[in-house]
Amino acid sequence: MPGPALRPGRPDDAPTLTALALRSKAHWGYDETFIAACREELTLRPAEVAPRRTVVAERDGAPLGFSTLEGEPPGDAELGLFLVEPAAMGRGVGRALFTRLLADARAIGFGRIVFDADPHAEPFYRAMGAVPIGESPSGSLPGRVLPRMTIPVPPRSDSARAVGERPAG
Repeated sequence: MPGPALRPGRPDDAPTLTALALRSKAHWGYDETFIAACREELTLRPAEVAPRRTVVAERDGAPLGFSTLEGEPPGDAELGLFLVEPAAMGRGVGRALFTRLLADARAIGFGRIVFDADPHAEPFYRAMGAVPIGESPSGSLPGRVLPRMTIPVPPRSDSARAVGERPAG
């Protein structure tokens, strides 16, 4: 099956992407109280879609996941939101979005991407080449800490290795 189509997000995507984000977070077994506490952080507003450089992965017009790439060079890029529809997990959607994220970061002029990872997503990010650099307090739940991770933005010739693929040959 071919990979998902990737496109810039549109303001009218915001409600659909917010609902996808909440489903994706709930997939990991978090209870309703936890999801309610995260709702604000997982909400994407129409006016934020373009400034947060939102990219949507879709198939047949249905969103399967999305990411936001925040910040301004020469500082670090911040991976703001990165969520995949539960039914699409493990089917290349995350890899396609992450590959695009790195390419976009390179085109904008970032040298690295930093982010707080949900503990359930840390193995995925490690497979993409990210490494832990510490911990950050949760923006939603006092006392909870999240893995803080980073990945260098590779030069064009090194992009395949950066996303966990083996070079041809």
